[in-house]
Amino acid sequence: MNAVRSAIAVFAIAVANSAWAYQVTGPVLEVTDAKIVVQKGKEKWEIARTPGTKVSGNLKVGAQVTVEYSMTAKSIDVKPAKGK
Repeated sequence: MNAVRSAIAVFAIAVANSAWAYQVTGPVLEVTDAKIVVQKGKEKWEIARTPGTKVSGNLKVGAQVTVEYSMTAKSIDVKPAKGK
């Protein structure tokens, strides 16, 4: 029974994490310690990098990559409604 509970917990965590993950694939246009710019069709996608960003392979301009990223709110400022 504990193995089943553990499997369910691992599955729930994986589903929760994947629900907030996105991907973009294309050639690298620019790469720095702070960002990566990827061409997707006619659009340029600029995605922030941190020291914790995992990179496998030789990341350089021209390389074909798939970037997995997430969007997280850092703060939310609620403004009072106007006209009441």
